[in-house]
Amino acid sequence: MKSFNGRVAAITGAASGMGRALALALAREGCHLALADKNTLGLEQTVQLVEHSTLVPVRITCCSLDVSDRQAMEDWAAACAAEHGQVNLIFNNAGVALSSTVEGMDYADLEWIVGINFWGVVHGTKAFLPYLKASGDGHVINTSSVFGLFAQPGMSGYNATKFAVRGFTESLRQELDLQRCGVSATCVHPGGIRTDICRSSRIDANMTGFLIHSEQQARADFEKLFITDADQAAKVILQGVRKNQRRVLIGRDAYALDLLARCMPAAYQALVVFASKRMAPKRPKAPVLETTDEQRL
Repeated sequence: MKSFNGRVAAITGAASGMGRALALALAREGCHLALADKNTLGLEQTVQLVEHSTLVPVRITCCSLDVSDRQAMEDWAAACAAEHGQVNLIFNNAGVALSSTVEGMDYADLEWIVGINFWGVVHGTKAFLPYLKASGDGHVINTSSVFGLFAQPGMSGYNATKFAVRGFTESLRQELDLQRCGVSATCVHPGGIRTDICRSSRIDANMTGFLIHSEQQARADFEKLFITDADQAAKVILQGVRKNQRRVLIGRDAYALDLLARCMPAAYQALVVFASKRMAPKRPKAPVLETTDEQRL
């Protein structure tokens, strides 16, 4: 797919961040949009930004959507095809973050992140794939993360979902290559992108005193790692689609961590543990009690 002009793209998580940036970039190239997000206010703002930023008239439809709801996703895919006549691209972009130890992680939080980050991708892929094949020229773009290539402590739920998206998408791509059906797939691995994911993330209390000083400080430190602009991320993603890349890395941090994991596939974990110890809150030393002569006797 060398051009997006006249194509139809469905985007989840379109109310902000990379989803919004993708909508703006695609609209400027004459691509019609089907946008979805649970944040209806943010979704309306995205539509307004698109309408005021493009000189090319494009058709835009919106849907309030919980990607973890399979039936809702299937209904949205059918509606997109009916309203636009076809669908060429599905960007399974919606995602959330969770910080917790494995031992202390609540099952409800784990189900929440798996439902959005993994099942949301599965639902979007399976719901839209028949319509992409029917278009004769389609592409599935699934958002994993650099932490789908590289694991870290305190993020087991997030790591699990992003590794799962990677495996799911790589297998899908191979199947599509074998089928030669006019549809392809790309897995996206962003590093730190300036989005709203930090604000929507959940940080369990068990992290305080273990890997972080406080939730407020952790969110501030987390946002400092966002070194790539969402607009630049969208540009890189669309370049990857044009080149039919299997994997797209975004940001110098993503390239650095990918290289580390490639060069030290197991040993990098020891480096992460070492760095985490240095950055973790210092635990107060137990007071040394003086022993009197009477106690010695």
